[in-house]
Amino acid sequence: MFSSVWNFIKRHKRKFIFTGAVVGGVYFLGKYAQKKIRDIQEKEATEYIAQARRQFHFESNQRTCNMTVLSMLPPLKEAIISQLNSESLTALLKTKLDIKHVTCMLVVLLRVQLNIIGGYLYLDNSVGKNTMTPLAPPDVQQQYLSSIQHLLGDGLTELMTLVKKAVLNSLGGMSLKQSLSLLEVEQQLSWIRAEVEAGSERPLSWYMLADDENALADQACGLTEQDTLTIRLLNETRDMLDSPDFTTVLNACLNRGFSRLLDNLAEFFRPPLGDASPSSAPDSLSAVSLPLAKIIPIVNGQINTICSETPSHFVQDLLMNDQVKEFAANVYETFSTPQELQK
Repeated sequence: MFSSVWNFIKRHKRKFIFTGAVVGGVYFLGKYAQKKIRDIQEKEATEYIAQARRQFHFESNQRTCNMTVLSMLPPLKEAIISQLNSESLTALLKTKLDIKHVTCMLVVLLRVQLNIIGGYLYLDNSVGKNTMTPLAPPDVQQQYLSSIQHLLGDGLTELMTLVKKAVLNSLGGMSLKQSLSLLEVEQQLSWIRAEVEAGSERPLSWYMLADDENALADQACGLTEQDTLTIRLLNETRDMLDSPDFTTVLNACLNRGFSRLLDNLAEFFRPPLGDASPSSAPDSLSAVSLPLAKIIPIVNGQINTICSETPSHFVQDLLMNDQVKEFAANVYETFSTPQELQK
């Protein structure tokens, strides 16, 4: 019996070897596939956790941006008012236009700065970071973020000079008794904006950030490691401020701000009740005219609302603007991604 079995095995030896190889191969392939599946699942889980952690950090950073903006509005108001040389009605109008411009600039600049810092802080606290040297140590953060004071100081002074020139060019020769319709007010504001935003040799970003690199380099003791890191952050910020995306977002904020200003002014240009003339339709921009002497205090009356710690509709519009949010997300994404992954 055993001999017949043995003979059968010898006759079919190749089949048995082939079958064994196939079965063994399938077994090892199955084990290999299981291991690969586990590796992929673990990698996906790790990536999901990292992405969720980064998203949580980003959202927390945006709340910090919003609170920082609100905390800086009262100092911004004081900085503007303290630089007024007169209480003329034209000066009050200049104040209002300065508030609109600087508030938009402040919101977008802080979005850039805090998302650059936020991205580096995420990397500094990431698991598996390749270097122990922090990208944004606390001293560097403080030195870098203090650069916002330029916008509230020298930058604001230069911007107010520019706005004052534009206001005088547009309204300087106009009598305070002259009446303007809402359409004419809109035209005047458009001319002033064009001179401030496009007629100057300098872009608006020039007023936001001082040339601190030269100031640091001129120090007698030379540049410290902290200074070098701060200069890097400032240069990266300048690159963002000079980008087309930044210009687009800032223009969108300015357009929204002045659109809301005109919407608010429209309430004061409504025709009197009972006026049924064709030109006095509620939606007509030329239905009612008011003396310039009355228009300017109306415009200026919104300054306290804008620059308060309680968000005005205008400030809420800026903070919740989709273009601002998307731009902030792109900045954070850029600076929270390890450099080796960007290459």
